[in-house]
Amino acid sequence: MRELLIILSLFITPYVMAEEIAVQPKPTPNPLTVSQQIMFENCTKIFGVNQEKLFYLTLASISANRFNIDEIQSANGYIIFSANRNKYLATISKVDKTNAILKITPCNNVYNFPPGVLLNTFKYIDLNLTAKI
Repeated sequence: MRELLIILSLFITPYVMAEEIAVQPKPTPNPLTVSQQIMFENCTKIFGVNQEKLFYLTLASISANRFNIDEIQSANGYIIFSANRNKYLATISKVDKTNAILKITPCNNVYNFPPGVLLNTFKYIDLNLTAKI
């Protein structure tokens, strides 16, 4: 009888362990952090502030998102920063007296990157448009 129980436990234990492993759900990746093909049109956005204020808001956004700033050129209105092992160029240009445009593009021209880089930067700027600088 004892031998029968030992033999039965040898057959049942792997089955039970396999069931426990199979039941555990796989973590779902965050769509903002998974690389996707980004359209060039989605890399630009017009904001209702002047060029200088947009430049400072972009710097603050890059810093708040914990991206690494590699180079700043305030005279020409561009910032080079690194995120997710990629380098990006943020260019700020004047549209008119009250509007400016921000364009964020990858330095290597490969538009397969996480959309969170763009969306988080634009969102931070939108939330802080009325802040005094």
